[in-house]
Amino acid sequence: MRVQVVDPPAFSPPYDHSLCAAISAAGAEVELVTSRYLYGPPPAQNGYRVNEAFYRRSAERGLEARGRRAYKLAEHVRDMSRYRAHAEQADLVHWQWFPVPQADRFLLAPKRPRVFTLHHYLPEEPSRRQRRAVRKRLEAMDGVVMHSEHGRQRMEEEFGVRSGLIEVIPHGALDYLTRQPDEQPLPPELAEVEGPVILAFGIIRPYKGTDVLLRAFRELAGAELWIAGKPMTDMQPLRELARAAPGKVRILERFIPDNELPALVRRADVLVLPYRTVEQSGVLYTGLAFGKAMVLSAVGGFPEVAAHGAARLVAPGEEAELASALSELVASPEERSALADAAADAAETHYSWDRIGERHLDLYRRLLEQS
Repeated sequence: MRVQVVDPPAFSPPYDHSLCAAISAAGAEVELVTSRYLYGPPPAQNGYRVNEAFYRRSAERGLEARGRRAYKLAEHVRDMSRYRAHAEQADLVHWQWFPVPQADRFLLAPKRPRVFTLHHYLPEEPSRRQRRAVRKRLEAMDGVVMHSEHGRQRMEEEFGVRSGLIEVIPHGALDYLTRQPDEQPLPPELAEVEGPVILAFGIIRPYKGTDVLLRAFRELAGAELWIAGKPMTDMQPLRELARAAPGKVRILERFIPDNELPALVRRADVLVLPYRTVEQSGVLYTGLAFGKAMVLSAVGGFPEVAAHGAARLVAPGEEAELASALSELVASPEERSALADAAADAAETHYSWDRIGERHLDLYRRLLEQS
């Protein structure tokens, strides 16, 4: 079976590369069709081909090029049109992202069957126009992968997507991060820290509740808080909250490459995801891969992970509840150990890429038989 996994903007390299390796290990011939990832080296390929067919000129111009977005959009139409011919080399095409969804529905290669993984966040109160647009986009597919029953239920009940189109296949634990050949040690100022550490990492955006975490941290004692990631929001209010906290807060305001991430995660005693809203998060599946004790907001598909005993849940936006959960874990190595063991077990079973690769191939075979 020849499968092309397509992520034109390279929005999710950790997932793309993990999925391609899993599908390849399950027996498919796999090609990842994407663009050059400009934020650092992508995960190493393992058993599949990579074709950086999209946005080649934009990539050469670099991240800071003037007018990059407009230039990239002009390339998009041309590259999507060019890809139509290349898609004929596959038995099945599996899309990961549509960068220009309003237009991409008309630019898709006619090759069938085609599958789409819905990664992006769904609005809490979608308008009629949003529901219609999402429904049309998904029903142009022969199959849609979602990572949680929560997402599938919302799609069918709120957006009117026909029953049976969506296949729930979990997001896998990002275990490739635990095997970085050039893993970097912690910076000296972090390596010297001796007490418990609470870690929040990933791109810093408003929906991730960093402000909620900082306010909750005012009620904690006996731990440091590390916040690491590239800012995509105004950081001044967060810096002010950090300065007002009685405990030590360290903010690493930069992109954390794969080879620096393991040392940070291994050092953390508790990983916290205080999101206001989300469907899924690569941060969560990094925590599973490293077997970390985690505190998650009860949003999106997070409760389905917590149901395996792999995390503590708190209500989104509830600072006092978040502070209480973090305080209890900081004070209890036994409870942290129990959560960590459950996270590691979930990573090796329900969220293992071996299982996920087989489930994707089962879906592909079923769609090919129906086509």
